[in-house]
Amino acid sequence: MSEAALTIKNLSAGIARGPMLLHGVSLSVAAGEVHGLVGMSGAGKSMVGRCVLGILPAKVAITGGSIRFAGQELVGMAERQRRRIGAGMALIPQDPLSALNPSRRIVSQMTDVMRLRLGISPTEAAARALALLHEVHIRDPQSVLRRYPHELSGGMRQRVLIATAFACEPKLIVADEPTTALDVTVQKQILRLIRDLQRSHGTALLFVTHDLGVVAKICNSVTVLNAGRIVEQAPVAEIFGQPRHPYTRALFAATPRYDQPGGAVG
Repeated sequence: MSEAALTIKNLSAGIARGPMLLHGVSLSVAAGEVHGLVGMSGAGKSMVGRCVLGILPAKVAITGGSIRFAGQELVGMAERQRRRIGAGMALIPQDPLSALNPSRRIVSQMTDVMRLRLGISPTEAAARALALLHEVHIRDPQSVLRRYPHELSGGMRQRVLIATAFACEPKLIVADEPTTALDVTVQKQILRLIRDLQRSHGTALLFVTHDLGVVAKICNSVTVLNAGRIVEQAPVAEIFGQPRHPYTRALFAATPRYDQPGGAVG
């Protein structure tokens, strides 16, 4: 069995003087594995990713449990040390337009990350950015590097963010519903691209989604969340072959079957 890149045990988080958002969540992502976090809106999927990345909203705090990454405990870690450890993680966000700075060219946004994390020169970073855009199959990458985010399509912006996420060879990437803002055709291309890059780089991937169809295409294992609690957890083949929890079965019933218009996965 592969060594775990990420191990979460009994993770709880909540709002100060408010409700709990996560209740004893535990999961493990092996090196080179894609682990899906699935559930309806508000289930707590993105909150788990935010806890891992250390980017919780101001009024939300981890109240218990453990998050281990690269052999170190992240919960309670000092901010300065957390930033150093965080260099081994990356995020592919949901909305590529809001994630990119509208006032800066693509080249500076990509190279700043690499210069900070890898300590390379501006020339080396620009060459690496160009190579990465080739890797995510962007046509005329030299031109794209000179453009601003609003001059690119949604699919191209998402490819830029994917390239940036893989730029510093992280051990773990959190993909927070990275295809939600895209049309169906582009979604398929982006999913295939993420999976190909994940395999070629050997990166562990925590993939947040509400779409079981996406889980089937990209994930090895899956955790099903409802109201901040785990209701089911298993390899993907097992979940799809015999979902045990009524909530999981309800998610399948709500998933469209494109080979049977109007039907659903039973």
